[in-house]
Amino acid sequence: MKAIFVSYNQAYNQEIIEVLEKNGQRGFTNWEDIQGRGSVDGIPHYGNHAWPEMNFALLTVVEDGKVDSILKDLKAKDENYKDLGLRAFVWNIERQI
Repeated sequence: MKAIFVSYNQAYNQEIIEVLEKNGQRGFTNWEDIQGRGSVDGIPHYGNHAWPEMNFALLTVVEDGKVDSILKDLKAKDENYKDLGLRAFVWNIERQI
């Protein structure tokens, strides 16, 4: 099992959920209105007057075989809309209940 953590511009929200559904992944946890700034060249998302946009984040635990397909679909979204900002990270899940 793997965990995929995705941090993304709020404009992507429905599209990210659609990526999961397309790949047969039902479960996820979503956080809204989080702040952040890209590590390379991303603009800040602080929710204030100067930087009004906000980020969302999503965590989903998937079977190992789904990871590559989900990441491929997320990367395509990021490449199509570079200015929005999207990052995804994969972690090993050692146990679950």
